[in-house]
Amino acid sequence: MAQLYFKYGAMGSSKSANALMARFNYEERGQKTLLVKPQLDTRDGDHMVYSRIGLQHPCVYFHEMHAMPDSELQQYACIIVDEAQFLTRDEVYYLVHLVDDCNIPVICYGLRADFRGELFPGSYHLLVLADKLEEVKTICWCGKKAAFNARFDEKGHVVKEGAQVVLGANDKYIGLCRRHWMQGDLGPDFDIHRL
Repeated sequence: MAQLYFKYGAMGSSKSANALMARFNYEERGQKTLLVKPQLDTRDGDHMVYSRIGLQHPCVYFHEMHAMPDSELQQYACIIVDEAQFLTRDEVYYLVHLVDDCNIPVICYGLRADFRGELFPGSYHLLVLADKLEEVKTICWCGKKAAFNARFDEKGHVVKEGAQVVLGANDKYIGLCRRHWMQGDLGPDFDIHRL
């Protein structure tokens, strides 16, 4: 029986690397996968999922997958969605359809919450509807589990106001534990010039 998985983590927890490794594991065993992401995420170039450790693979955009007939999608052993926090409510419900009605396993990777500590719409609906939830862990500069995403400006100051979606990676965000996220403390070794 197919299931909907949501694997979430803070910035820097290797979610995209995990998505790419899951795809590789299926393909290595002769099972076709479909790698998908929302078109909103343009950081990695056109139709590409890229991880910080250098793994990369072509993908389709979510709206392109949605335009495919269910019968065509059923050729895939698994659908893997990166940057799932950017999905809409209706897109998450479409994934539920693929799992429940088409019997296609779907694995979603994404952030749980934004830099303000508020859920992304896609993450909210995945947390409600997923069959399995799994945290992809990383650590704060202090060694505790990082579960929060801090956005920082060009001077290295943590910001907690602004648009929910500002695309970036290590140049704008860092994963922190709750204490240091609340304090806006990027750590004694943080150097904005390293970017």
